[in-house]
Amino acid sequence: MKRRGFLQAGTGLVVGFALPGCTLPVFPKRPVSGYEDALGWIHHEQGRFTLRLPRAEMGQQIATALRQVAADELGVDARSVELVLPTTGDTARVRATVGSESVRDFALPLAQACATLREALARGDTQGQLEAEPLPASSLRAFRRRPEPRAPLPLVHGHEIVTGAPLYVADVRPPGLLFGRVLRAPTSPELPSRPVEWNDAAARAVPGFVALVRDERLRQAQAHGLGLVARTPGALDRIEAALSVRWQSKSGGHDGASVARLLDVDTHRARGRLPHEVLDAGRVDEGAAWDVDLRIDIPFAAHAAIEPRAAVAAPGADGTLDLWVGSQDAWYQRDVVSQTLGLDAQRVRVHPCRVGGAFGGKTICTVELEAALLCEAVRAPVKVQWTRTQELRQGFHRPPSSHRLRARLREGRLVDWQHHFASSHILFTSAGVPAWLQRITDTVAGDPGVARGAALPYRVPNTDVRFALVRLPVFTGPWRGLGAGPNGLAIESAIDECAHAAGLDPVAFHLDHLTDARLARTLRAAVAAAPPAPSGPRSGRGVACGTYKQLSHAAVVADVQVAPDGTVRITRLGCAHDSGHLIDPDTVRAQCEGNLVWGLGMALSDALEVAAGGVSSDSFASAPIPRIHDLPPLDVVLIDEGEAPGGAGETIIVAAAAAIANAVRAATGHRVTRFPINPAVLAQT
Repeated sequence: MKRRGFLQAGTGLVVGFALPGCTLPVFPKRPVSGYEDALGWIHHEQGRFTLRLPRAEMGQQIATALRQVAADELGVDARSVELVLPTTGDTARVRATVGSESVRDFALPLAQACATLREALARGDTQGQLEAEPLPASSLRAFRRRPEPRAPLPLVHGHEIVTGAPLYVADVRPPGLLFGRVLRAPTSPELPSRPVEWNDAAARAVPGFVALVRDERLRQAQAHGLGLVARTPGALDRIEAALSVRWQSKSGGHDGASVARLLDVDTHRARGRLPHEVLDAGRVDEGAAWDVDLRIDIPFAAHAAIEPRAAVAAPGADGTLDLWVGSQDAWYQRDVVSQTLGLDAQRVRVHPCRVGGAFGGKTICTVELEAALLCEAVRAPVKVQWTRTQELRQGFHRPPSSHRLRARLREGRLVDWQHHFASSHILFTSAGVPAWLQRITDTVAGDPGVARGAALPYRVPNTDVRFALVRLPVFTGPWRGLGAGPNGLAIESAIDECAHAAGLDPVAFHLDHLTDARLARTLRAAVAAAPPAPSGPRSGRGVACGTYKQLSHAAVVADVQVAPDGTVRITRLGCAHDSGHLIDPDTVRAQCEGNLVWGLGMALSDALEVAAGGVSSDSFASAPIPRIHDLPPLDVVLIDEGEAPGGAGETIIVAAAAAIANAVRAATGHRVTRFPINPAVLAQT
């Protein structure tokens, strides 16, 4: 089929609302859930309690924590509270599971609803609906401080995970299930592409062939797709090979070097004042010499979730569409699919499944819409599961960033601080926001996700922190902690270099400048828990700390040994973590350990190859993640002094990579300025 025939075959339906020359995308809704909403999460019938989990469970064990909140408030054993993952027809809309918000924002209304239910049952009131009361946290059982640390909680889905019971989208198999895939050009979806020629007869001759779907709605950004449906997953590979699709695509000549030029912070600085302000206090003296002047560059990085994204769509007998998803926002999937297919939202029933890792990457609608459109085309259940190559080439990634950090000291104290950086979009991700609309958001709001973590937690009279945004030819978007990880790596590298320039102990330098008493307490706890610093040749210790979203605090101590060939071996990673009241300390400890490993990856391995107009990495071999043999002993100190919960899922990311980089500086005298760390550079020091 040639281009004209392809265009005629498509339906041309576009998600959104028509405006002159442009189309608005479907925007996610972010309601704030209160105690009245929480009455729909907890149910009691014939002596049994059921918790309809209002959050996506993606390995952060929020199901375990919120079930324990309900059990504590109800005064029952957690195992007697059945937990279900509700469909979009079972509860009121809740906002996406992002930002380490689940305990902070959902535990209190859940406890208030459970307290209402407990009191009603005590009165013998067992019929009808209840009205919750907004009781303060101080009066609720779930938030009482315990004299002793709580034992590990019974893990929701723990037995099922170990035994391989069905939990994930890939496990869903309705009767008559078929398997689908949407082919796209091997370039970034940000660049225009479409299929122009293929071998239809050869594809139909492959055993297991069901359908070839040509539909203009099978489009991701500017990449037009070609849908396949087969009776087995293996047949999809054979059909794809037989099709021999020829693509019309525009690569634009983009590669890693061109992306680096687009982001070069010094080029942006030379054009004038950077447009987006984070901090501007006092008056930074531009003319005097700087004591520290660093350029730090951080590359693209993938989410690397072990589970590739998947979805199953099945037509219901009553004209509805059932959709099983592994998403951070089931309601957004419903909105996009219903609008694209022209269905009333109530006729799309989304079933959330446990998510096998997301880290911000499973927030938009991609594979879910593909499954729904292929299901519509063949009028049968269809499962679509991306390959690892699709995950890397069609998903969005942590944007690269380029930082210029300069500081001036007087008698060992910071007096001037300047941090200018350039990056690409995170909250207003290019995977979901068209270029024309992104230009508007750039003007009106910048991108708070890019700015996250850039506000300095140190006492400096004169500060100038600003950034520039660049829409890149590769999709960028939310990645664990948003900008907090890269910004923390850059800031804490510069602070450590300031301590060296002043001839002071880095820990003392940090403590002398910190403005938050809780963060200082956290740093002291991390240092106190560490064993004596290593003393061998090319061994060193680094420290770093930071605050996440002005609520949770982290400090990391890293010990490293650098081999003569420049290979970095991390011999210990320890951290202290303060996210306020701990409902499930064991899970918080696990989150800290996971973030330490992410920090290790940021420092030593995270990078995506970009060539020929898109991501060229196609597997974990070319987009490496830390392996088990890379991991040192991980030590975690948890601090709970009774403050309100602040969120634990991403906090340690603000300091983990920087502590490793600072340890390498202590071991070799070399300040790493390009990540991931290149052993060849350290071999020369």
